[in-house]
Amino acid sequence: MVANEDIKKTVSQEDGDPNSHNPMLYDPLQDGVVKTSKTRQYLAALIICLGAVAAGTALAWTSPVLPKITANVNSTAITNSTIGNSTIGNSTIGNLTITNGTTPTPLPSDDRLQLTVDQTTWVSSLLAIGAFLGALPSGYIADTIGRRYTAMVMDVPFILAWISISFAQSAGWLYVGRFLIGISTGSFCVVAPMYISEIAETSIRGTLGTLFQLLLTIGILLVYVVGSMVTWQTLSMLCLLIPIALFCGLLILPETPVYLLKKGRRSEAALSLKWLWGRYCDSRSAIQVIQNDLDQTVADASVMDLFSNRGSRNGLIISALLMVFQQFSGINAVIFYTESIFQSAGSSLNASLCSIIVGVVQVIMTLTSSLLIEKAGRKILLIFSSTVMTICLAMLGAYFNMSNSGKDVSAIGWLPLLCVVLFIISFSVGYGPIPWLMMGELFLPDVKGIAVSLTVMLNWLCVFVVTKCFSSMNESLGSDVTFWFFGTWMALATIYVAIAVQETKGKSASQIQNWLSGR
Repeated sequence: MVANEDIKKTVSQEDGDPNSHNPMLYDPLQDGVVKTSKTRQYLAALIICLGAVAAGTALAWTSPVLPKITANVNSTAITNSTIGNSTIGNSTIGNLTITNGTTPTPLPSDDRLQLTVDQTTWVSSLLAIGAFLGALPSGYIADTIGRRYTAMVMDVPFILAWISISFAQSAGWLYVGRFLIGISTGSFCVVAPMYISEIAETSIRGTLGTLFQLLLTIGILLVYVVGSMVTWQTLSMLCLLIPIALFCGLLILPETPVYLLKKGRRSEAALSLKWLWGRYCDSRSAIQVIQNDLDQTVADASVMDLFSNRGSRNGLIISALLMVFQQFSGINAVIFYTESIFQSAGSSLNASLCSIIVGVVQVIMTLTSSLLIEKAGRKILLIFSSTVMTICLAMLGAYFNMSNSGKDVSAIGWLPLLCVVLFIISFSVGYGPIPWLMMGELFLPDVKGIAVSLTVMLNWLCVFVVTKCFSSMNESLGSDVTFWFFGTWMALATIYVAIAVQETKGKSASQIQNWLSGR
C-alpha cells in the first residue's frame, strides 16, 4: 500500500493541499497506463457549440419569416437579409444575405403582425447591433466569472428573445427579441472559441475549433428546411428548444482548466482535466504545461498590455485581419445572387430550395474542413480558400459585366453556377471556420478575453458595413465592379497569409507566442 502511494500523487498533494483526497485526482504513472480520452472533449465542444446552432437559427430566421409577415409586398420587393457569419459563415461565423423572389405566403386572417419594409429592415439589422454590443463585455465577464458561467448567463437572452418573438403581436416585441438574440450571438462568438481552445488537446484543437462554424451552418440549414414547412410562430418556438438544451448541457460541463489554474484553483483544474481528458490522463504534466504558459502572462492584463506586448499585438493584428478578409470575401454578394445565378443557368428551382441547397453545401464542406484541418493545416487551407474565391469572384464579375453590357451569355450560363458552388466550397473549408479557430489559438490567457472581444466586435462591425454598403455599391458601381472589389480583397488575403501567417497546427501556446514575439 505504501509503494502504491509512492507512485500515485495528486496535483494538490504535491502542493501540500491537505484538503485534496479525491481519488479522481490520482495519476497512475505506471508504464502503459497513462492515456487520454477524447470523447468528453468532443462532448464538451458540442455542448458549448449549441450556442452556435442557436446563433445560426437566429441569423437565418429572417429568410423564411419576413416574407410571411411583411404587408403589401410584391413578388420582386422582398429581400431577406440574414446578417450573420457564414463563418458566421456569416452565414460566419460570411454573411448570408438571401434574396427571396417568390410571392409571400398569404397571412392567416387572424394574424395581426404585418410589417412595413422599414420595420423589416430594423428586424434584420438589430441582430448585428446587438451582437456588436454583446461581444464588448463578454471577454471581461469570462475572465471574471469563468467561461462556463458566462455562457450560462449569456444563454438567458437567447431564451427570452425567442419567447418575445414567438408571442410577438407588434414590431416592438420583434425588435426586443432580435436585439437580445444579437447580444447572445455576439457573446457566444467570444466565449465558445475561448472555451474550446482551453479544453482541447493539441492534437485535436483544430478539429474542435471548427465545430463552432459547423454547428452554426447546421443551425442555418435547420431554419431553411423547417421554415419552409411550418408557420413562423412554430419555427420560433422550435428555435427556443436549442438554447434550453444548451443551458441544460452547460450544467454538466466543467470550467476550463486554464481559467481555474489562472485563479489559483489547482485541484479544481486537475479535476476538470480528468473529466475532459479521462481518468487515466497525466494531469500533473498537463497542469505544469498550462502553468508554464501562465507564468509568461500578467495576472490582470489591461487593454494597454494587449498592445504593448509584441506577441499579443501581432496576434491581434493577424486575428483582426483574418476577420476582415472573412467579411470582405464577398459571401454576401454571392449569396445575394444565388437565385438569379440558378435561374441564369436554366434552373427552375424556387428561392427556398436554392437556400436549402446552399445550406447543405456549407454544412458538408465545413464538416470536410473539420476533417482536413489537422492534416492539411490552417495556412494551406486559408491560401487555397482565398485563391479559389479570387478566381470565382473575378469570373462572376466578368460574367455580369458581359450580361449587363447586353452580350449573349446563354452559352456560358453554367459558368456562374459553377463559380457559386466553388466559392461556397472554398469559403466553407477556409475563411468560414479558420479565423474563429485561430482567434482562440493566438492569445495567452491573460489577454485572451480582451483580444477575442475586440476581434469579434470588429467582425460584427464589418458585417454591418458590408451589409449596409452592398446595395449602394451594386447600384452605383454595378454588380461586376462589386464582385471585382471583393475579389481584390481575396487576392490581398492570399498574399498576406502566404507572407505573414505561420502554421499553428500541432503547436503549443508557448510555441505560438515565440513565433508572434519574433523569438
